[in-house]
Amino acid sequence: MLSRLDRMPLVRAPLLALVLFAGLMPAAHALPAFARQTGQECAACHVGAYGPQLTPYGVAFKIGGYTDSNGQAGHVPLSAMLLGGFTHTGADQQDPPTAHTHRNDNFTVDEVSAFLAGKLTEQLGAFIQATYDGVEQRTALDHADVRFAHAMQLAGKDTVLGISVNNNPGVQDPFNTMPVWGFPYTGPAVGFGGGDAATLINGGLEHRVLGASAYAFWNNSLYGELGTYRALSPSVQSITGQGRGDDMGRLGGDTAYWRLAWMQDARKQAFQAGVFGLRTSIQPDRLSSGPRDHYDDLGVDASYQFLGTRKHVATVATSYIRERQTSDALFASGDAASRKVSLNEFRLNASYYYDQTWGLSAGRFLTVGKRDPLRYADGFANGSPNTSGYVLQADWTPWGKEDSWGAPWANLRLGVQYTMFDRFNGAKHNYDGNGRDASDNNTLFLFAWTSF
Repeated sequence: MLSRLDRMPLVRAPLLALVLFAGLMPAAHALPAFARQTGQECAACHVGAYGPQLTPYGVAFKIGGYTDSNGQAGHVPLSAMLLGGFTHTGADQQDPPTAHTHRNDNFTVDEVSAFLAGKLTEQLGAFIQATYDGVEQRTALDHADVRFAHAMQLAGKDTVLGISVNNNPGVQDPFNTMPVWGFPYTGPAVGFGGGDAATLINGGLEHRVLGASAYAFWNNSLYGELGTYRALSPSVQSITGQGRGDDMGRLGGDTAYWRLAWMQDARKQAFQAGVFGLRTSIQPDRLSSGPRDHYDDLGVDASYQFLGTRKHVATVATSYIRERQTSDALFASGDAASRKVSLNEFRLNASYYYDQTWGLSAGRFLTVGKRDPLRYADGFANGSPNTSGYVLQADWTPWGKEDSWGAPWANLRLGVQYTMFDRFNGAKHNYDGNGRDASDNNTLFLFAWTSF
């Protein structure tokens, strides 16, 4: 059983081998595997020729298990990525993020990643990422999604049936509008990208679980998925580089993840709308008789793309998540004043790209929830998790098109991003009790993001 992975050496060994294989991959083989495999330029799958925003072709490629190809042999499913930049905050941080960073004005190598990404067999594909975190100075297994997909006819319509095995609810979602892939698509590792409260589906289980889900995509329009997750044991979390210290505990056996969405591809434009949910419980001490914290996340999302001739591309995406918590374990330990609270997250963003090269993006984020002076204690004003603000970004992506230099072996994005807060952890002014204002966390991030 997944809850006993720590007693299964036959599972531990492959996980360790996977981390070592992906983390020590020679740079000579680090190529954009998907572009090479399909014979398409990066702009065919990605809005702006880079980043997680997927075109309808990119959505179909992901649903198809990363297996679509140009039919030529010899493709090696390996790639690498490097992200680095400069970060400045409105006021010096009271404590540097790590021992080797500064209170302000940090030059950092944020991520160095290696990927096993692409077609493994005719119906089996993978997206597996191992990342060296240059700020934390550690290597860990990052996003992982292994898929089996089978194409068939159902009621006279094209249908894809598939199975995804992954390590983060939402990482497998083909529309990339959920929090794991949402805007901003990159951010500062030593600045501020949001408040300190978030729903469970927004990173709460990231890379510390293993799950499987079955999905179907009918008539290139209707998508449905149902799956479940189990928590990795502390020893397996240690092997995969997550560390034991932040172990969340054991997930309940009734954990369920589900997704339903409708997509319409009209060639020059496309739109999608859907609902999703995550229901689970967590037992922090991993004892079968101990109290649990229960989470029920329900979300809605939608997106629109104007694609035209691909010379002018515009997108709009939004999502709203409502989480209801019943915290028996936190309440019993004295870490919550109320057993039942709610937390709500809203995101809205828009982007424009000219010639798949020059881009402008803007986003609004808002997190609101019920006050709880014990749950939201240090660093929060009046026990409130409320945080809100805006993100503005301009970027330049010179490669990634059919006639680009290095195609299809290289891509690059240079950008400037500014995050500004009108509220942080419950207040506009003095949210931490030490005189720090929300605007002090405003963050300027200059970045270079490249892949090979």
